[in-house]
Amino acid sequence: MNLLAIDTSTDTLFVAVQQGDAVWQHSGPGAQQSSAQLLPAIRQLLQDAGLTFKHLDAIAFGRGPGSFTGLRTACAITQGLAFAAKVPVLPIDSLLTVAEEARHLHGCTEVEAVLDARMNEVYHAPFSYRDGQWIEPEDFGLCAPEALQITAGMTVAGNAQAIYPELLAPAAPHVQAMPTATAMLRLAPALLAKGCAVPAEEALPRYIRDKVAKTTAEREAEKAAAAAAALAATDNAAQ
Repeated sequence: MNLLAIDTSTDTLFVAVQQGDAVWQHSGPGAQQSSAQLLPAIRQLLQDAGLTFKHLDAIAFGRGPGSFTGLRTACAITQGLAFAAKVPVLPIDSLLTVAEEARHLHGCTEVEAVLDARMNEVYHAPFSYRDGQWIEPEDFGLCAPEALQITAGMTVAGNAQAIYPELLAPAAPHVQAMPTATAMLRLAPALLAKGCAVPAEEALPRYIRDKVAKTTAEREAEKAAAAAAALAATDNAAQ
């Protein structure tokens, strides 16, 4: 299976390409730098893998929750690439990706995935790994770090503990885990088998906090990112 995975939901940009059992990955500064860094990283990884966009079976992207700017960048570029290359997209929850990374790195199977939501709040959700798959909650939460309640036996995983070390579930075990693109690649086969892939126009973010209004500059930046992604996919497919 040939897959491209991207996540820009945090301050770190993650990109990975899979061809069969081989994986190429990249990480770098995210947030405001995501839009400038993402397309060059994708191009380079595809080149390293000897693939073009037309060879991809799907494009997986982290749909959030996370940075508003980062999520809009991921959605815009995913849509542009998918439209041009005519491939489906696979939205993956960033908190689920954190849980999978915690399992892969630390062997955790009962995980409270937590990501910094800024403004003294955290996104959170509990996940349990059973029979080779993750059991997901019906909804995700948003609360102040000191208000987070952890069920006994759960491990807190994510990037928030370093930011709120004395406030975030101080009695619970903690591990560092990020929503990496390689974790998304591990999740992708099962999600694709479940029929979770969607057409390009449904590459939409998952917001937990009330959606903020887009500025004119943000809307123009999204259009430019989508157009650039579509052009990149078209050029790459023609090679």
